Amino acid sequence: MNCNMKNFVEELKWRGMIHDIMPGTEEELMKGPASAYVGIDPTGDSLHIGHLVSIMILKHFQACGHKPYALVGGATGMIGDPSMKSQERNLLDEATLAHNVECIKAQLGKFLDFNSDAPNKAELVNNYDWMKDYSFIDFTRDIGKMITVNYMMSKDSVKKRLSRDSSEGMSFTEFSYQLLQGYDFLYLYEHKGVKLQLGGADQWGNITTGTEMIRRKCAGEAFALTCPLITKADGGKFGKTEKGNIWLDATRTSPYQFYQFWLNVSDADAERYIKIFTMLDRETIEAAIASHRECPERRELQKLLAREVTIMVHGEAEYENAVRASGILFGKATSEDLRKLDEKTFLDVFDGVPTFEIERSKLPIGILDALAVETSIFPSKGEARKMIQNNGFSINKEKFTDFGASLSEADIIDGKYILAQKGKKDYYIIKING
Repeated sequence: MNCNMKNFVEELKWRGMIHDIMPGTEEELMKGPASAYVGIDPTGDSLHIGHLVSIMILKHFQACGHKPYALVGGATGMIGDPSMKSQERNLLDEATLAHNVECIKAQLGKFLDFNSDAPNKAELVNNYDWMKDYSFIDFTRDIGKMITVNYMMSKDSVKKRLSRDSSEGMSFTEFSYQLLQGYDFLYLYEHKGVKLQLGGADQWGNITTGTEMIRRKCAGEAFALTCPLITKADGGKFGKTEKGNIWLDATRTSPYQFYQFWLNVSDADAERYIKIFTMLDRETIEAAIASHRECPERRELQKLLAREVTIMVHGEAEYENAVRASGILFGKATSEDLRKLDEKTFLDVFDGVPTFEIERSKLPIGILDALAVETSIFPSKGEARKMIQNNGFSINKEKFTDFGASLSEADIIDGKYILAQKGKKDYYIIKING
């Protein structure tokens, strides 16, 4: 084994990232640098954190001295995989898939080294490139004859789908997915020397179909390794919120929302996730977990997890912005901190906060009229005056102590918002229209 290489399987084991592994895989990787691939479905133009486990496995594979391939399924994305799905997917056109592939490659570049001169630099491949000119007749003659229907029917992904959908069954399109994914492995084995496919636990059947094709056509040996499907400790679905998926694309899920997701995971989940979703070494992680158990209320483990993942996906500057934004709600933030937020982050931070509207033409407006007449932040001018006099009211995170003063254009943030605060926790947004 090359002295610059690390034991990939051993690394995944202590991180809890192995679900199934084909016998001989570890021994094969100990012989020297190897190549492996993960298939990514390009049905959207952004990855979400459900993709992160397999991406992190590729990242570890490269860090251990091996060469990773990211395969985007431009061809298979037009079909849809039946694995663990309750219904057939919508099929995408070529232009949409091409757009999605470009966006996904840009996101993968945050995790994998595609551009260096290193012999194990990552490569992106698209199965559309080798499938687009492969005729149906040729494919069924060359590939279809390798695998029996009995073999394909024995796969859990097929059996589960058929048992679930006895009334509708499974289309031939979906049934053929297994052959297509198996052929991807065969193609990469023959043309790129790839001997290992990595993926989620639900992909085991498709991956082993590929190893079987390689054995039958090339009399070669190929390997499979899958990672667990990540769940939450309470049994809930990982990566889902009330608003849907947590995306890697900052326009879909802001860095602030992304940071908050990791910050708010449970203690039990934080202990698992910090091993899976960061590159921190074992000593650092074990020390962090031990420290967290001594004082869990400080949520230091969640803060470390959120920091590492947010920087990896969005960079240091966006992480700092997310921390600053979090401090606005929960810490001692200033008006200056508030004004540094972009509009989307401002609205994310104060999501669900009661909002009132005042026409711009009414500015400047006396504070008491603003709080008790134009809005109902206070039920009366008297109550507003009393809280202002008692130093319990703020505008844009600064104490507002003069009940005879007015709100003006100078108080507006992002051209349209004023933040009012009663006491420590009650926030209100005044939106300026016009």
